[in-house]
Amino acid sequence: MPVFAYKGVLDSGRATRGFVDAESDRAARAKLRRDGIFLTELAASARGATEAEKANAGWNISFDSFGSVSDIDISIATRQLATLLGAGIPLVESLGALAEQVETARLKGVLGQVRDRVNEGANFADALASTGAFSPLYVSMVRAGEAGGALEIVLQRLADYLEAAVRTKNRVLSIVMYPLFMLLFAGVVVVVLVVFVLPQVTELVTRLDQELPLMTQIVLGGAAFLRSYWWALLLGGVLAGVGITAGARTERGRRTLDVVALRIPGIGRMVRLTAVSRFTRTLSTLLAGGVPIVRALETSRDVANNRVLGDAIDQARIAITEGSSIAAPLRASGQFPPLVTHMVDVGERTGELEAMLHKVAEAYDEQVENAVTRMTAILEPVLILVMVGVVLMITLSVLQPLMQATQGIAQ
Repeated sequence: MPVFAYKGVLDSGRATRGFVDAESDRAARAKLRRDGIFLTELAASARGATEAEKANAGWNISFDSFGSVSDIDISIATRQLATLLGAGIPLVESLGALAEQVETARLKGVLGQVRDRVNEGANFADALASTGAFSPLYVSMVRAGEAGGALEIVLQRLADYLEAAVRTKNRVLSIVMYPLFMLLFAGVVVVVLVVFVLPQVTELVTRLDQELPLMTQIVLGGAAFLRSYWWALLLGGVLAGVGITAGARTERGRRTLDVVALRIPGIGRMVRLTAVSRFTRTLSTLLAGGVPIVRALETSRDVANNRVLGDAIDQARIAITEGSSIAAPLRASGQFPPLVTHMVDVGERTGELEAMLHKVAEAYDEQVENAVTRMTAILEPVLILVMVGVVLMITLSVLQPLMQATQGIAQ
């Protein structure tokens, strides 16, 4: 059943907007009239989602432009869908009920599209892939669940995977937010002192024919440079960002960036731990969902999001097709920690590869969090010292002219 986005006016005169399921444009209008809504605009879901979000956010954001929705919204919807299927409700009806429950406009439109495709005879995985809103991991898991008749179990595992990924991301963000806030606050203080306070003091000292101290001259020179060439610095930053982004879209540029990221002291270790955690958790989830090992390795390589580790995973995938093990090429690459290759080796020999990979993922998630926590613990005092030094320098550049002016007046 199609999904329509609408805007209208209630009986009370208050403006309203939302989404409605109906067989046709005429049926949607009739349904809204019965609900006491006088329409001013009605459109199909894709266009309606775009227009509704324009009105809400003030800029053009839609699931069509980004091709995805947030992981937390997808995880909640996935668990709800698993519950509905577990209750014996057919897939099309479950998707319809889910589309009515969700509040996110983009996800509502996506679910409406998926339900329509399934109702037309497409399988669930193909319907999900056609929207562009679901990752290859998600589609592969659903495809395996459909083929094995265990779609409910697969959806529950997907929900667990997405929720764990969201928890890890939120923990890391919560740790780094304080240093970022400190940097922002320091920047605001410096701008206020340099742009508003220091020029007034300088003007006063100049009128009294006093020579400015060296520190004040340095700060004023820096401020004058920024005021004169801020556009050049901004343009240079934009061009550098565009250049890096364009380079990252090429295979050679992306590989170079990944190599550099892995070699940065301190940060490189976190990048490696994060990539290994993504790889092992994704591979464990795919294998537990019944996805063939070769396809699972290919999807896990993409989720790891690092070309250097991806090359090692490709070697493992090729080795599997030749009848070899996974652990040997991973160990030979030198890119994976010994714990990972040892656990993979044990898992292959004991037939518990999924469980071993899950344990590795849990361990490395904790290591990532601990590494970020330690780095933040070091970074916070360093940032405080830098902030104090900068503010002290600017404060002295303000106070020294005032002291000279005061002494000149006293004399």
